[in-house]
Amino acid sequence: MSNVELYKWGLYLFPVLFVGLYALMRRRRSSKNQKTLNENVKAGLTEPASLHPVIDPGVCVGCGACVTACPEGKILGLIRGKAKLISPTHCIGHGACKRACPMDAIELVFGTAKRGVDIPLVQENFETNVPGIFIAGELGGMGLIRNACEQGRQAMDHIAKFAAKQKGPELDVVIIGAGPSGFSATLSAHEKKMKYRTIEQDSLGGTVFKFPRGKLVMTAPVKLAIVGKVNFKETTKEKLLSFWQQVEKKTAVKINYREKMDMITPCTGGYVVKTSKGEYKTKTVLLSIGRRGTPRKLGVTGEDQPKVVYSLIDPEQYKNQHVLVVGGGDAALEAATSIAEEEGTTVSISYRSESFSRAKEKNRNKIDEAAKAGRLNVLMSSNVKDIQKDKVLLEQEGKKIELNNDGVIICAGGILPTPFLKEIGIQVDTKHGTT
Repeated sequence: MSNVELYKWGLYLFPVLFVGLYALMRRRRSSKNQKTLNENVKAGLTEPASLHPVIDPGVCVGCGACVTACPEGKILGLIRGKAKLISPTHCIGHGACKRACPMDAIELVFGTAKRGVDIPLVQENFETNVPGIFIAGELGGMGLIRNACEQGRQAMDHIAKFAAKQKGPELDVVIIGAGPSGFSATLSAHEKKMKYRTIEQDSLGGTVFKFPRGKLVMTAPVKLAIVGKVNFKETTKEKLLSFWQQVEKKTAVKINYREKMDMITPCTGGYVVKTSKGEYKTKTVLLSIGRRGTPRKLGVTGEDQPKVVYSLIDPEQYKNQHVLVVGGGDAALEAATSIAEEEGTTVSISYRSESFSRAKEKNRNKIDEAAKAGRLNVLMSSNVKDIQKDKVLLEQEGKKIELNNDGVIICAGGILPTPFLKEIGIQVDTKHGTT
């Protein structure tokens, strides 16, 4: 066979070999993704904690753009030429997958058929069904710091346009809450020279301020008004709060701390926001409060004792003590593992389900490592029955368990302030995997 003929055969064979190799790689990747999905289903890790994608297989073309776009990695995967959510509990609601999909095959939803999530009705401009009252951040389902900051900034753009058309109260907006979304909105209002008031019942950072000492805060580059682009990717609670405090001081934004919002009532041209320190008449209101509201209690005997708390601030305070952590989310796992590192502690974690399906993989791995090292007693499928002065009684699959105890930390989430929202007329819907 001549060189010319060999060259021609090469021209024909090369594309065939390339396509064959590509198909083989896709099959292997598909098989690996299916295995990951099967393992998560078997372990009961199927319920996303927050906002997550639902892919329409009839529209998906299997390009993989969503897989590549996800900042967390290995959340989505291609199985038999279609994108699927293979690690549901790892998804934290970036939403990058939807933006990357060229076929618009992805919807971002809250809740699932098994687990409903209460979400206030909010339009694309962040306005609720009550004209002039807006919601941004965690209350609207955006717990991710980057998304909450972005929402606060964008919401203020819409609020500024709304307020400019209104005649009435002197204030353009009252911002309730100085967490990620509220602080971002405050910076934006300050930059726009709007007449605003920001009230915060606790400290700068809101929910972030209440995170355990040393907690890693997952963030991504975000744009803040006045400041510009902030390139945090992964940092601690302390470093993030320190940065925000520096920004607060440098920009001279005004935030009223230790002032609690009590009620919002309509008035001519806007609303009256009644607080623990006075009243403010305003054209608009931005609710940037957290979703926790009132901590969810267990409803057991002895829960009203001083040793029972609903969040962890400093693990060191539990040194040389017997501690029980109750819950299965990230807050519970982080509390248990951080306290277990303190000298002389005996730590147990109780959860009513068979798996920590709502927690991130990183935290589940830490739990496994602490348990294997003998630093942590893990009690799955268990329930607290009685909290006594120096003991706690639990039940695990019909078996009674008694633990020595000096402190109980209940991380069972919070009750959404639905009554308050409904009282001021805001519609709250229970989402079961719907937009």
